Amino acid sequence: MATTVRRTVLTLPAGPLGPENPLPALRPLDETHVVDERDRAALPRDMARQIGFQPLSTVLPARILDGYGRERTPTALDAIVIENDRLRATVLPGLGGRVHSLHHKPTGRELLYRNPVLQPADFALNGAWFSGGIEWNIGATGHTALSCAPLHAARVPAPDGGEMVRLWEWERLRDLPFQVDLWLPEDSEFLHVGVRIRNPHEHTAPVYWWSNIAVPEGERTRVLAPADEAWHFGYERTLTRVPVPVSGSVDRTYPLRGEFPADYFYEVPDGARRWIASLDEDGHGLVQTSTDLLRGRKLFLWGSGAGGRRWQEWLTEPGTVGYAEIQAGLARTQLEHVPLEPGAEFSWLESYGPLSADPLTVHGEDWAAARAETEQRLAEVLPRADVEAAHEAWRPFADTEPGESLATGSGWGALEVRRGKYELPGTPFADSTLGEQQQPWLELLDQGTFPEPRRAVPPGPSMVSPHWRDMLETAPAEPLTEYHLGVAQWHAGDRAQAVRSWERGLVLAPSRWPLLRCLAVAAEEGRQRDRAADLYGEAFDDLCAERRDEDEAWTAAAAALGREALEALLTAGRPAAARSVWAALPPAIRQRGRFRLLEARLLIAEDDRAAARAVFDEGFEVEDLREGAQILDEVWAGITDEPLPDRYNFRMRPER
Repeated sequence: MATTVRRTVLTLPAGPLGPENPLPALRPLDETHVVDERDRAALPRDMARQIGFQPLSTVLPARILDGYGRERTPTALDAIVIENDRLRATVLPGLGGRVHSLHHKPTGRELLYRNPVLQPADFALNGAWFSGGIEWNIGATGHTALSCAPLHAARVPAPDGGEMVRLWEWERLRDLPFQVDLWLPEDSEFLHVGVRIRNPHEHTAPVYWWSNIAVPEGERTRVLAPADEAWHFGYERTLTRVPVPVSGSVDRTYPLRGEFPADYFYEVPDGARRWIASLDEDGHGLVQTSTDLLRGRKLFLWGSGAGGRRWQEWLTEPGTVGYAEIQAGLARTQLEHVPLEPGAEFSWLESYGPLSADPLTVHGEDWAAARAETEQRLAEVLPRADVEAAHEAWRPFADTEPGESLATGSGWGALEVRRGKYELPGTPFADSTLGEQQQPWLELLDQGTFPEPRRAVPPGPSMVSPHWRDMLETAPAEPLTEYHLGVAQWHAGDRAQAVRSWERGLVLAPSRWPLLRCLAVAAEEGRQRDRAADLYGEAFDDLCAERRDEDEAWTAAAAALGREALEALLTAGRPAAARSVWAALPPAIRQRGRFRLLEARLLIAEDDRAAARAVFDEGFEVEDLREGAQILDEVWAGITDEPLPDRYNFRMRPER
């Protein structure tokens, strides 16, 4: 059959994503992949330089997504299917363009780990993320802030005369447009993926990209890559060079043989073909290869320990096959960001498809022979020269204007294109995509004023790039303008000026709590615990006087501010004030898992450990438990010396 592109609907049990958190993300980035600056001296100079190249300090201007739940219901998801007589790829444009499934029709095998549920969890830079399939990680170290966001999608002519699917969006953390072209040639067993990232600005931009591929794990599943060494990152936040495949007497190329979650960034020699494969006990599985620009390869494993297995259950459902991740990126490790010069672009081609190799060799003790066998089988089904040729064939089509629209992303790209008057062939950001969140910024751009709301509502998203900050500085100094200006100044590192802007806004602000909350965060970051507690208490009282509990936006604001206020008051040693905030929260919020944990902390502060223990015994789930978080261990240790119950064990590193 000729390659076809069609829209369909995929129904999965899904946890609700919920509303955005309306509080601007002022706090430092909570990312586990961090190496202490003192430890960088032992790393290769280019790696150390790129690790230190403009790391993010916050996820602004993105908003935090932490309002999701764990009660899954059948949910219809828009999907795009790309299919020929060999492969069928299913893409979710409304969820970061995730490739949910890659089905090999001749054998009936699913080449990816296809998650049977859609369960949001706190793994993305801005919160909500879900496991499975192939995800396109752009922005900064970690899972992209677009994990659960819609992308633009359309049909585009393919190099072989057929059709391909283009996904594109404006990545807001780095202020860069990107595109992903999915192309399945007729009769091909390999899905080609052309990727382009452009820098339309007059300054050098830090770029991050890792294609993240979830593959089924198994006792005899082995991950192979062309390397004899790797950089190991454990969740103790150290990066060390280790041999491949055996390290510490364990063959780490088998994901279930390690105990704790870990990353292995393979040291692929210069000139070697870029590829990585996951093959089962019979030598069957998936291979990913690319043109040379995409130099990095990585294995992430959950391990066989209790914490890793608990995370696997948390991200899917008990009784299902677990998964590991094989990945490909622009740098050797995910801790690095690569400079992209003004007006320049990065482009490369990736290919995904089935691979079969001799299982005795693949699983033999001779690592060099296992690698050579895998690479030889790859060369037979997809020669390296064919990947290069496919990239050259695709490049002229990267600028082709899209045809029929298949999905619509956000309006942020349209706003930036309108402001910067950028010419971006192939990735149109139409004015028709401008929505409610962009409207006040459009008014600032066109008229020089930021509109004040007609009624009390939680503030919309802030813009923090230098050009928007400049416009806010010259706009009339209304309270909401001062609020957004302070957020932009804070993001730029000018914290004293941000505080002054927020304090000026307070003088005439009809709604004081957004400004008070910003000042509370500033006090916390300045280690002024008592002042932060005072400001949080005042902010929460002000919000309670305005809120309408039947409104989703107000409920999200009450939950977000209530949580921060409780934590600040407990940190300041004020359990009585914290109890008052607790009592003022809507009952439905108090029943959420995150707040049950806060209740246990409050009871410990009130010296009622028996009641705190009862909260744990009754059972709760912290819906937005952060990757690598130790909070459950810490609170439990404040109650008892008994071992942490298995249901609360999410440890990603050995106990110290």
